[in-house]
Amino acid sequence: MCQLVRKPLLLMLAVLFCANSSWAQAPAKPKPGTKAAAKLAAPPKPFNLAAPIPFDKDVMVGKLPNGLTYYIRKNAEPANRAELRLVVRAGSVLENDAQQGLAHFMEHMAFNGTKNFPKNELVSFLQSSGIRFGADLNAYTSFDETVYELPVPTDSANVFERSMQILEDWAHNISLDTTEINKERGVVLEEWRLGRGAQQRMRDKYFPAILNNSRYAMRLPIGKDSIIRTFKPQVLRDFYKTWYRPDLMAVVAVGDFDVKKVEAMIREKFGRIPKATTPTPRPNYTIPAHKDTKVVIVTDNEQPNTVVQLIYKRPEVKEKVLGDLRADVARDLFNAMLGNRIQELTQQADPPFLYGYSNYGGFLGNLDAFTAFAVAKEGNIQRSIRALLDENARVKQFGFTPTELARAKTELLRGAEQAYLERDKTRSSSYVGQYVGNFTDQEPVVNIGFYYDFLKSTLSGIALKDINGLVDQFIRNENRAVVLMAPEKDRAKLPSVEQVIGYIDAAGKDLTAYDDKTIDKPLLPKQPTPGPVVSETKIDKIGVTELKLKNGVRVVLKPTTFKNDQILFTGNSLGGTSLYDLPDFQSARFASTLIALGGTGEFSQIQLGKFLAGKALNVSPYISELGEGISGSAAPQDLETALQLLYSYFTQPRRDPDVVAGFLSNQKSALAAQLATPTPQKVFQDTVSVTLGNNNPRRQPLTPADLDRINLDRAVQIYNERFADAGGFTFTFVGNFDVAKIRPLLETYLGGLPATGAKENFRDLGIRAPEGQLTKTVRKGVDPKASVQLVYTGNFDWTPENAVQVDALAEVLEIKLIEKLREDESGVYGVSASGAYGRYPVPRYTFRVNFGCAPENVQKLIASVNREIAALKTNGADAKDIAKFKAETTREQEVQLKDNSFWLSYLSNQYYNGDDPLEVLRNPELLKTVTVESTKAAANKYLGNNLIQFVLLPEK
Repeated sequence: MCQLVRKPLLLMLAVLFCANSSWAQAPAKPKPGTKAAAKLAAPPKPFNLAAPIPFDKDVMVGKLPNGLTYYIRKNAEPANRAELRLVVRAGSVLENDAQQGLAHFMEHMAFNGTKNFPKNELVSFLQSSGIRFGADLNAYTSFDETVYELPVPTDSANVFERSMQILEDWAHNISLDTTEINKERGVVLEEWRLGRGAQQRMRDKYFPAILNNSRYAMRLPIGKDSIIRTFKPQVLRDFYKTWYRPDLMAVVAVGDFDVKKVEAMIREKFGRIPKATTPTPRPNYTIPAHKDTKVVIVTDNEQPNTVVQLIYKRPEVKEKVLGDLRADVARDLFNAMLGNRIQELTQQADPPFLYGYSNYGGFLGNLDAFTAFAVAKEGNIQRSIRALLDENARVKQFGFTPTELARAKTELLRGAEQAYLERDKTRSSSYVGQYVGNFTDQEPVVNIGFYYDFLKSTLSGIALKDINGLVDQFIRNENRAVVLMAPEKDRAKLPSVEQVIGYIDAAGKDLTAYDDKTIDKPLLPKQPTPGPVVSETKIDKIGVTELKLKNGVRVVLKPTTFKNDQILFTGNSLGGTSLYDLPDFQSARFASTLIALGGTGEFSQIQLGKFLAGKALNVSPYISELGEGISGSAAPQDLETALQLLYSYFTQPRRDPDVVAGFLSNQKSALAAQLATPTPQKVFQDTVSVTLGNNNPRRQPLTPADLDRINLDRAVQIYNERFADAGGFTFTFVGNFDVAKIRPLLETYLGGLPATGAKENFRDLGIRAPEGQLTKTVRKGVDPKASVQLVYTGNFDWTPENAVQVDALAEVLEIKLIEKLREDESGVYGVSASGAYGRYPVPRYTFRVNFGCAPENVQKLIASVNREIAALKTNGADAKDIAKFKAETTREQEVQLKDNSFWLSYLSNQYYNGDDPLEVLRNPELLKTVTVESTKAAANKYLGNNLIQFVLLPEK
């Protein structure tokens, strides 16, 4: 996998130019809580800011005599699982001119044969152990490092030992067989092909400027196709020998295991790797500073929007002592407050841009950066730049307000408190990134308990002046870069380089101070009249309690201990937009969105966000085609507030014409841009949706004219109709609560909801995919790449037995297609087979096969797919592939059964569909029904004559 950067600030920039990259992101910070706010006032524990940042005491870190570093942490979530990583400080910047793309190619070869796992035996062994290729087993190559990812079970000593052997093989025993190298060229070229497009073409033009012609600008991880096609195998072997060596490697192991035994295993296996005798020094490349402003204006025929990004680069901050950690906290507070202000700009009658943000964070190489980004509305670059920079200047001239800082501190502390409360329930996958970052970039590894104490001690001492002064540090005229991306058709309208610089320099005039408007009132003007529980049913086998309230509301409760600070909930009833005729369709479709934009009760959306500062919760109403509902989450201490908000969305929806006008204006502008410059992928996906919807008006692509049909008054009326009767709703709650203690809250806020006693259902609109065989070919785009979707549809006999057969059929077919299309024919980078089924409005299934390839290979690869399907119909699946499916599914279910999100989804779906809640207990039994003969029958049943073939090709 090609990955350009891992630092979060370049995320938005990178999304614009690497559609198939994968990103490692820090988890979103939860909203704050009142408990944390109270702790701000606690007596601070003094910290010596000159002291080094202590390394997390729960992590064992060591170094072998050959130079290899290891990180080991015991963590029992999930149970009987571990996350393994091999980290190599060798990425694309280390390639010489003849090796461009070979760091990434090397990563591919790790899965094509090692000393102990010849050819494809490595992938086959892991699949048979319940590890999915791609979804679990993976790797990425970036500029500075290559990381191999291997999640493994620990309840099998043999599988764990063999998995560690795989890591050792990757470190120094990859086979690099000439035949396998030549076969893999096609796979890597297909990955290269997938990355082609408008974003890549523009990136190739602006990267040298923003990276100041540094090594990074010349060494994109995907490399050059000409080299991938023609390099001699020895050149790849040379790269492996030079840079895959123990002093540039780390092994990371986090999981449910004995730390000392794992350390002994690492010492045994990785200690036998020879130490490099005459190692080539690893150069550390930098991005040179520049005094001028680099402005790059690029256009493309397939770029739909006008995008502007301002990048203020500065030396990377290395956090070594506690004073650095305190400075990082100040930057977090700055980002949070400025981010809220930028967000508010989109919540007005005429927003200055479609989307925007400003943020300080990591950049690339030796640099951090302050970045301001906006998608210009109707191509108005000047207004977008001014709006972004005016907010920066407003902070510089007037500063943030005390109330903003208080909220930001509370949110930051609440986020740390939640992480601390979940310290024994945090998944191993959440930890490994810290240790990778420590090895590759010397990022600190801080124990959450220490960090939480540090925040409680230091937050009160961070004053407004500390935050306000950061603007002058971040925004300076030197080392500044501007990227402007726009549709080719708008080239003549674009400003010159000098005009862009003028826009930047002119910002910040005639400003007024920010007005932090808040409301100091309760969410509900009066408490609801409770409605008592009239019946209670226990389903002890799965730990579920059903309550029926007097107003007809049904509540399904599953208390768990999977998370300490989490309760998830959802509620739904039948009806939705299906009950409204076409003239009202758009108003119904957007009704819940427009209501949410309005806030609730007396609170605007902005005021509501400020009111909820200090509480870890979210609540969102929705209206779908077949139903309406509300979903959310809350920390246990904030559950009552979440239920108050839920009650408020039912009983006092709020309309905000100005915010709605701004939202619709932005949406129309975005849609107009898409229509003026339709991208190949959008045209293709629109064709798929319209065709599968049998050209029904409700399956047409959204247009600006559709938005003109939205009437706010009618939307509010429809929303009120959909939520006027709670009697048909079923609510599901999963998480850390006590049924007896939660009951009075449910009686008050759910039992107090209005109910009429009427019974409602959705309306079957009769939208079905066309029957028979159909081919739709779309010609759009200039790049030599194609996309293929084969879609089978039909009626479905709704039983769990049939569902598991569809799941099995998808997995065994995907295994075979990867083997044939990728490994044998080298014709694709990835191929997927997936089955989906739904009960409403009538039971139907959809089965898809998706892949991208070279245009000249489309028909050949479709023929290969058809041969594999024909073989399944004739012979059934290979018994080994069935065993892999069962192993993968069993491992997946073991984790799901201890996951709140799974139980919320499962229980709400079971009650929605009218199915038995105990069905989950049948999983082992259902897996046994998957056999060679059952897959043969499933292939004949579900891969039948109702087939639509979609193909996207470049324009002639």
